[in-house]
Amino acid sequence: MDADDTGNRLRFQLELEFVQCLANPNYLNFLAQRGYFKDKAFVNYLKYLLYWKEPEYAKYLKYPQCLHMLELLQYEHFRKELVNAQCAKFIDEQQILHWQHYSRKRMRLQQALAEQQQQNNTSVK
Repeated sequence: MDADDTGNRLRFQLELEFVQCLANPNYLNFLAQRGYFKDKAFVNYLKYLLYWKEPEYAKYLKYPQCLHMLELLQYEHFRKELVNAQCAKFIDEQQILHWQHYSRKRMRLQQALAEQQQQNNTSVK
């Protein structure tokens, strides 16, 4: 492996880690309070990172909600609101509620599938 491959792999890993950090509203609040979202170069970097929405890159993400946050970070109003800790707290609470709803829905679907399979097995005998 040559230096270009090593550099590309490192860049991929760093950008993957950073993009996934965007799923954390407290981290976004941290960045906002330190003025990163006022830096034009940083905002341009966030725009550049939109390539992570492409399926060939998105498949590596462990926290897909980071893509939604990345999309929202393209808007100046959203970036400004993140300075407020209450905004970050609200986003955090909404993510938890979404996760709980998804988990309950998934459990119900799995139960319904198991019941259907059990009925199928009973009717076959």
